[in-house]
Formats: sequence, C-alpha cells, structure tokens
Amino acid sequence: MRLSQVLFSQGFGSRRHCAGLVAAGLVRIGGQVVDDPDADLDTEGLVFEVEGRAWPFHAQALVLLHKPAGYECSQKPRHHPSVMSLLPPPLRERGVQPIGRLDEDTTGLLLLTDDGALIHRLTSPKHHVPKVYEVTARHPLTPEQLQRLRDGVVLDDSPQPVRAVAAEATGETTLRLTLTEGKYHQVKRMLAAVGNRCDALHRSAFGALTIPDGLATGQWCWADPAAITPSR
Repeated sequence: MRLSQVLFSQGFGSRRHCAGLVAAGLVRIGGQVVDDPDADLDTEGLVFEVEGRAWPFHAQALVLLHKPAGYECSQKPRHHPSVMSLLPPPLRERGVQPIGRLDEDTTGLLLLTDDGALIHRLTSPKHHVPKVYEVTARHPLTPEQLQRLRDGVVLDDSPQPVRAVAAEATGETTLRLTLTEGKYHQVKRMLAAVGNRCDALHRSAFGALTIPDGLATGQWCWADPAAITPSR
C-alpha cells in the first residue's frame, strides 16, 4: 500500500492532506523520514510516526476505552460530552462507534470499532458474549434477590425473562453481575425488578477483555478482536 494511502486509511485526513504530511517530512518509519507519498509499504506489523506520534497500522480499528462518568456514548450527545472526545482525531476520523452503550453515569470498559461486521456480530441476539458489571446497590442484597437475578426477571418491555449468567455478592451492597444480553438500562431495571436499586455501575469485562492495569479513567488502548469475536 502507498504511504499516503496508509495514512488516509488510518484516519489522518484527506488523501491530499496525507500526501502533504509525507512530502513535508512529518512521517517516519523505523526512525527514518520517508517523504515519498508513493512509497510502497507492507502493512503487516507496520508502525509509523506522524509528527512524532507512533501509530500501528490496523485494517480495522478496535479500541478499549476506560470510560469515565459524565460522558455519553453518542456521536451527537444531548447533555454531556461524547466519549468520542476522549479519542485522538485519527480514530474519530475513521468513524469508530461504540459496541453497545454505557449510560452516562456508568463507568468502565467500552469498546469502539469501525468494523461494522464486528458490531453486528457482537450486538446480534444470536451471540452471547459475556459482560461483567460491578454493581453498587442502594439496599443490602439478600440471597433471595441474587437467586432471582440468576433465575430471571421479567422487564416491562418483554414477557421473556432476562437472566444473569452469574450474580455474586462482593459486599453487603455490592455484587458482580454477568450478563449475555444487552437491553436498555438492563442492570438498573433488573435490580429494580428484585426490589433494590442500582446506585453505581462499572463494567469490568467484555468477553475475555478487561481494563489493563495502568489504563486510567478516560484513557484508551488498542484491543485484540480475538478476545471478543464470537463464533460465526
């Protein structure tokens, strides 16, 4: 792939702008300036620098964001900043989108990608990728409430019960909840259905992915699709 096309595919601007970055000597590969926009490159394992910032080539972007509270998972937020504002311009230019959504007051692991097929597979009801939530309840949790969450509760938008794959108390008012569905406000509604209330919510895992040690709130990193890709 030509170098200017590499930059364009990774979200560094229009084709003209990317060619200009290269011609201006702002792109390095292996520490060396490459100023030929038509330089032919093998993209396998390619890491390049644009204006001093290293960037690995990804045919499809998949990133993990440690979402803070007070951000909406929307391109057009209504009341709070968008999670997109926490990402660098190349990722926003590529059009990455959240895989599912977290409420503005929910924190934790949020995945974003520009791979439409992956979004479809992970949000399709045919696949059941586990997601783990750390929940703080308003009132002390009882064994009966935990069992009801595991057995299934009926929410107001469907007669079919929704069940937690696992519901484990981690404290008097805290629990770890594992779900494979993705309904609107599901955790909060499930807690309400068993006579409690969700006061705080944090997603700690999506498939085999967890938030890496040292990834601070508001920071992001590249993620491995193999850790969450369901079987076809």
